Amino acid sequence: MASMHRAPIEEHPDLVELRARHDRAAATPRAQAVEACALITGVYLAASPWIVGFNGFTTLAVTNLIAGIAYMLLLGGLGNSYERTHSMAWAAAVIGIWTCIAPWVVAGDVAHTRSITSNLITGAVATVLALAAASGARDRAHHGSRAASPDHRMMPGTRP
Repeated sequence: MASMHRAPIEEHPDLVELRARHDRAAATPRAQAVEACALITGVYLAASPWIVGFNGFTTLAVTNLIAGIAYMLLLGGLGNSYERTHSMAWAAAVIGIWTCIAPWVVAGDVAHTRSITSNLITGAVATVLALAAASGARDRAHHGSRAASPDHRMMPGTRP
């Protein structure tokens, strides 16, 4: 039986194309803006009990601190390692949703106007940013594959 030499999986053409696509997606201004806004949102979420003034509600303050740090860790690496972290954006979206409902769910009487308003706005922004981060690679793949497909028909007089 003849021995066959196989190339390492890292050199597989599909994997190389996938990494290149993720690199292109991470290099777009949209992806960089989403990452920057996500980091600012995470910092605000972690510090919001002290900024808004509901740090006396310890359960919500600790919840926001932990959620803000986790959110920053999940979306903070998008620029450097997008191929490994873009799927973590779904977990960040869950953190955004959690932030919205936390004032009513955590123990104690913490649902006051300031905490509710802050958490609802921050949670909504965090969820939208996380969904934008999760959709970044899909958008680039859709546009790139359509333009490169052999079925793509061009209008007369247009350039490729």
